[in-house]
Order: sequence, then C-alpha cells, then structure tokens
Amino acid sequence: MLHGVNHITFAVRDLQRSIDFYCNLLGCVLHAEWQRGAYVTSGDNWICLSVDADSVPARGYGHIAFSINADDLPVFESRLAEHHVEIWQTDSSEGASVYFVDPDGHRLEAHVGGLETRLSAMREHPYLGQTIVADR
Repeated sequence: MLHGVNHITFAVRDLQRSIDFYCNLLGCVLHAEWQRGAYVTSGDNWICLSVDADSVPARGYGHIAFSINADDLPVFESRLAEHHVEIWQTDSSEGASVYFVDPDGHRLEAHVGGLETRLSAMREHPYLGQTIVADR
C-alpha cells in the first residue's frame, strides 16, 4: 500500500542555522520555507526541518512520511485499527493522512499523493502561514 518515502522530518532548534547547514554545507536545495519549518531536497530525498516549539528536540526525534494512494488510505486505516496501532497525531489539516507508531516507537506518516501535492496543500494551511517557495 505504501509507496516510496515522501519525506523525513527532523526537529531543529534554529531553522535558519539548519537551512544553512543542509543547503550551504551539504548542497541540498531549499524548496519551501515557512515560519516553523522548511523542505529541502538532496536528489530525490526530501527532508522537512521542523522547529519544535514545546521542547528542545529529543534525542531520536524524527519521523518518516510515506506516500499512499487515496483509494488505499481507508483500507490502511482499518488495518491499523484492527491491529490496535497507536496513532500519534489526529490533525490531518495538511490533507488526507494517517500518523501512526511502529512497534519500536518510531513515528510514521502516510500521506495521500506525493510531496508536491502536500506542498500545495500546505500553502493553504492556516497554522503554517505564508509558505515561501524558493530555488536556492
């Protein structure tokens, strides 16, 4: 059902410092930046840098987001419920999504569509505010 990693998210303390590190030092490309985060790429790999307002990023914090087809999402959600899989977030204001935890406690996401679909949905997201699309 899941197909391909959509993006990987890392909590950061200083967004601009992290953007500079990933883009200027590692050669990633900035694609979108908003008040509390940014998407950078390295080849086909997307990384979301996210400022955690409530605490310093915990050791091991991060999650992986997968893409899933819209038709598969209800079946996938049913399977998770049948197996009593823990849900770690219920806000799906960024589009059709499910946020769940694997048996080892790793946070995972499944989002309908590819990353470009998510970026489009995020432009309208009220919490994130103005998204700046850039090519650096």
